[in-house]
Amino acid sequence: MQSQDVGPPSAAGPVVDVEQAEAALVEHYPRLVRLAYLVLPSGRGRSRRVLTAHSLVQRALPRGRAPAPLVPAQQAGRDGGPGYALIRLQVLRTALGRRAGLPPPLPRVWGLKLFPRSGGPDELALDHRLSTLSGPARAAHALRGLERLPDGDVREVLRAAGVADVGAALKEADRIPDPYRLLDSPGFDPCVLQVRPTDLLRRRRRLKAALVAGAALAVCGTLLGLPGDGWGPDGAAAPPAAQAALDPGRLTRVSPTAWRASARTDFSVWPARGDRTGDRALLRRALAAWVRPGKGVLVSATPGTPSGGPAGPPQLLYAGTVDTARVVVLYDGLRVARYAEPKDGTQDAVLDLARVDGAGRAGSGAVVLSRTDGNVRYLTAPWVRGAGERDLRRPDSGTRGLGLTGGVTPPLAGPAVRPEPCTSWNVLELTDGTGTRLVTDLGELVPARLTAGRPDRAHEVSGAEALRTWAPYACSLGAVRSAGVRSVNAWAFAEQPLPGGSGEAAWVCTRAETWRGGGARVLVQFRTPGGRFGVVAAKAEDVPACGERDPRVLAGVLWKSGTGDWYLLAAGGRDTASIRATGGVEGSARGHLLALRAEAGARADLEGGLEDGRSISGL
Repeated sequence: MQSQDVGPPSAAGPVVDVEQAEAALVEHYPRLVRLAYLVLPSGRGRSRRVLTAHSLVQRALPRGRAPAPLVPAQQAGRDGGPGYALIRLQVLRTALGRRAGLPPPLPRVWGLKLFPRSGGPDELALDHRLSTLSGPARAAHALRGLERLPDGDVREVLRAAGVADVGAALKEADRIPDPYRLLDSPGFDPCVLQVRPTDLLRRRRRLKAALVAGAALAVCGTLLGLPGDGWGPDGAAAPPAAQAALDPGRLTRVSPTAWRASARTDFSVWPARGDRTGDRALLRRALAAWVRPGKGVLVSATPGTPSGGPAGPPQLLYAGTVDTARVVVLYDGLRVARYAEPKDGTQDAVLDLARVDGAGRAGSGAVVLSRTDGNVRYLTAPWVRGAGERDLRRPDSGTRGLGLTGGVTPPLAGPAVRPEPCTSWNVLELTDGTGTRLVTDLGELVPARLTAGRPDRAHEVSGAEALRTWAPYACSLGAVRSAGVRSVNAWAFAEQPLPGGSGEAAWVCTRAETWRGGGARVLVQFRTPGGRFGVVAAKAEDVPACGERDPRVLAGVLWKSGTGDWYLLAAGGRDTASIRATGGVEGSARGHLLALRAEAGARADLEGGLEDGRSISGL
């Protein structure tokens, strides 16, 4: 467990005058703007993000002489000196404190949108992953990769920038597995830009309206022709082909009993529920926000989910008042969208999008309606007969029943974002005519389904054995938050007697599948007798191992016995015929288990032979 880093900013260093700071800014301007661009949130669009990054750097100059922070400026060969350290620190402070709101006063570009050059699939995937992190975690990743700072120096910079929990930021940044070389790619360079026009048709319409209004306003016609950013019923416009998607009267509404006779059992047969399904003004605002979100709408999408508006009128799943907000849930055959606006109008509206293509009965059992003060409310499918709350960490604690009102659950405690220590993990239990299943909130619109067993024969987590399998590894679900996860399976693939008669250890593989197909995450965990948690022995992404297509796995771990001796322990599935270790530890064994004497800190490569003659490498 990593302790929190809370402390005052670093002491002041040499005094830097404004001329020295300006020289550092001019010399390193492209790198500073790239740093700001990486740290800023991506929800407001790339054009706004580009201009904001330039604005933050241009406004980072001190007004006079200022003390430089005693934090590292750069590694050898990239030293920018105390002037650069001062400017970089100011850029980080303002970027981390930047919230969605008015665009920066300068620079401004009228009638054009500016974008960095398009990156390849790796750059796009990295940008998606960065968008799921907090601002301090994005800053940590950029300082590591772009600035080439070791973790100790990153801690100092983040503390000086006002980050309270530096340890949590570094830990969160560890979720990004991509090579840091991508940060230097053109896709993240806000100084080399592509230019596109804004909405020309809409601009022309507004220009004509301005000309009719009077000759005085004609001079300002171009400014009036800029696209509006309001999220009210008339504050967003769409191309003619999407106008139908803005009409509340054309929303698809399904009969409450349609699911009983339908050949499909998914979101397409959910009826429209809630106490505001007839509120046309609310529905129009929700549709307008989806088709063309303005400056008062915060947009988020799970990785791999297109954020554009629907091609035609979507289906209405819910419209009602939930806690302190008015909520609308829509479905367009590919995505579920949730629009929420505060009842008192004091905050921005929120639009969340999640990909749900291919969802069957198991994948369309519930949608998150709201999260308030750590509690979650769900809207359940019409075929759900009962709902309950249970702690996945305590398999014998039973289920607390939840009453459903119009398919909506009461608030139930969600899993903590950073449980330290992790003592519980609350999940939602759903019961319908086909059985009972568990789903868990991973910070997204659609909860992830939990299963257990060999991947090609996985089953619901409903029996005592499956619940006991999951209990020690429940908290590892936090490692796949906000990754677009569709389901997570836990497979206890081996049990291994420990050397010296120390009992029997368990090997469990968890695999998180995503809605987009790629990006599956695999964790192999090792747990000694009496251990409350599993220890991660290996992890991988985008590999077939431990999955339905390739239910094979091989992993190892260094283990210290009670007598102080070190061993290399390795295990594979039951179809593993032999295991061989090379490198820092040499040896082999027949069967699916291996135990070899080793030295502390030794590293070894594992290779296994399968019963059918094929080979397998260790994760």
